[in-house]
Amino acid sequence: MNQARLPWTTISPKSYQAMASVGASIAKSSIGPVLMELVHTRVSQINGCAFCLDMHVRDLRKAGEGWQRINSLATWREVGLYSQRERAALNWAESITRLSDNHSSRDADFEELKGQFSDQEIVELTWAIAQINTWNRMAIGMQAPVVEKAID
Repeated sequence: MNQARLPWTTISPKSYQAMASVGASIAKSSIGPVLMELVHTRVSQINGCAFCLDMHVRDLRKAGEGWQRINSLATWREVGLYSQRERAALNWAESITRLSDNHSSRDADFEELKGQFSDQEIVELTWAIAQINTWNRMAIGMQAPVVEKAID
């Protein structure tokens, strides 16, 4: 799987640019780049998006994130390496990404968020989760290739 199925970013440039604009807006959030990248990485792990996972791990490293927290992200509930704010965001990311796993109320997850984030940040975080899920689906569907190269 080293070759893309279609050049999707150039076939539909307006849609691609619209998604990029959403990303630029979200990047200005007070949530912060490291927390945003942790969320993007975790959602990409859940969805199995090799391209996005590779990209967001690289972005975490560029932001100064250490390997232990990156490597432990899939097990964030079992380790004490993440703040309450990060844990609330990761929990919300999993809840919103795994929609079919739990059709019951998400009220408890939302209340956990309310204790850590402003209303503005909750909306921005939710947009970020929705967007990375869309990027994952495009990258997986179009088979975006991962190029082997050193991270550090």
